Amino acid sequence: MGGKRYSGSPEDADLARADSLAREIFSDVANKWALLIIEFLGERTLRFSELRNEVEGISHKMLTQNLRMLERNGLVERTVHPTVPPRVEYTLTEAGQALRGTIDGMCAWTHQYIGHIDESRRRFDG
Repeated sequence: MGGKRYSGSPEDADLARADSLAREIFSDVANKWALLIIEFLGERTLRFSELRNEVEGISHKMLTQNLRMLERNGLVERTVHPTVPPRVEYTLTEAGQALRGTIDGMCAWTHQYIGHIDESRRRFDG
């Protein structure tokens, strides 16, 4: 089983790896649930049940999958407290907080251009 050999410079390989990783992360976090989870965790540390109550409409399974993905990508930290039953809390990491700033910028952009977007959609759909 042979692999594809990269013939460019090490710098080009690093850039290609960074681009690939960026696409992978964007694909992971660019869903409505991940964005909402990041938004709510930006306010405070939450337990699973508290987060599920905040993120309206999310299923137990979908919340679990998204929290695991966010934890894997280093955006959310999961803390298990040794109590009976165990208390599990979730909070944003420094990287997660930084991403939240980007998400807040996207929300501000949406608010600024909502009229323009609505009008464009009416013209397109009409």
